[in-house]
Amino acid sequence: MGHWLAAQRAEQATGFIQRFDPAFWTVNFPRPMMAAVTTPAPDTVRVDAVFYRRDDLAGLIWESADRHDHPLLCYEEACDYRACQLSFRWRSAGVVALDAVNGPVLTIEGRDAAGQARAWYVRLWNYAQGTPTDARVTLDFAALDGGFALPGEADPVWAGDVDRMFVSLVAPGYGEQGGGALPMPVEGWAELSAIACTGSGAVLAIGDVVVPEHDLRIASGYDDSYHLTPQRLLRNALHLGYRGAIVHYVGMSHYFRLTAGGEAVTLAGGALNAACAAWHGDFARRAAVLGYDLIWSLSYELFDAHCPAAWKQRAADGSPALTGWVPPSTLLSPTCDPAMAYLRAVAAAFLAIGAAAGLAPHFQVGEPWWWVTPGAAARPCLYDASAVAAIAPAAIPDLRAALDAAQRATLDRAGAA
Repeated sequence: MGHWLAAQRAEQATGFIQRFDPAFWTVNFPRPMMAAVTTPAPDTVRVDAVFYRRDDLAGLIWESADRHDHPLLCYEEACDYRACQLSFRWRSAGVVALDAVNGPVLTIEGRDAAGQARAWYVRLWNYAQGTPTDARVTLDFAALDGGFALPGEADPVWAGDVDRMFVSLVAPGYGEQGGGALPMPVEGWAELSAIACTGSGAVLAIGDVVVPEHDLRIASGYDDSYHLTPQRLLRNALHLGYRGAIVHYVGMSHYFRLTAGGEAVTLAGGALNAACAAWHGDFARRAAVLGYDLIWSLSYELFDAHCPAAWKQRAADGSPALTGWVPPSTLLSPTCDPAMAYLRAVAAAFLAIGAAAGLAPHFQVGEPWWWVTPGAAARPCLYDASAVAAIAPAAIPDLRAALDAAQRATLDRAGAA
């Protein structure tokens, strides 16, 4: 079939969006916390977050350049904000409120009028009318001051060359006792609704290409798209001609709930963390409206730092199966009953989200393999305690070497398991 690997948009169709369109915000944060961004209404962007440590911070981000959409669908790069004004209604719970010392700040990163790289820190409470958890915020980028608004502290913003800006969200207890774990995980949220951008800089061009429907299907991965809105992800799939079923790999590093401090995965309170559940609920509902089927895909793989030691596949010397990711994931032993029960609970949670959205249940068991170590010797990881008890493996120092009958029988039992 014919194809074109497009690097940029030329004469193809173009539309327009309001700058600060909710669908194009992103979110980011440090491990082990979790956050997700969704669009409950056309003029609303929402962040759901789970905090485990006192120094956890989530950023709700607007970027001047579109780094995430297909080249035929991205919005134009526009770094000058001086001719626009942004207003929205702020509501929040479970995060530090607008009027607090560590309350939400709009960090603006770019360059000053002389071209020198710098950042400004705009306290949203200084531009709010209402209560600390329910207020109307109005920002005129031609007349903004950074700083806490103490006498002599005003730091005028020059918004003529901005790379990105983000609103910071932290949990109660932020920075206390020099960091460390919160006593219990904290779930919080913030919502910007009735978003309006006015002024001559309020409109951005955006690619509006619609590729005809074709026979190829698409896969997505939550670990690669956790920071985007589901609306944005599905817009790309739809406009690029993908229809039918989407294979959605739920990942191995962002879906789980963790114990206090973000130490280990847990089913207490449910299999999925609140941010992941919010994102996938929105994803499933939007997929159903667009006529997509979802095939939920879950692998025998889990982020190593949060995986219970007894669940891991292990080589004969006791070393855990570790992938090449940095930091690594590990492979769960198919013979370990608690590990398999955990995966079943996770699978059921995702299927329930799909069912609530009216989607038929489709599930894919992803990567049910025994790990083999890289390097000079290909050592199979068949020797965790549960595997030893279940399949009584013979020693196999190197899978690349000739195997005797006992070693081949070991592999047959491992395959059956």
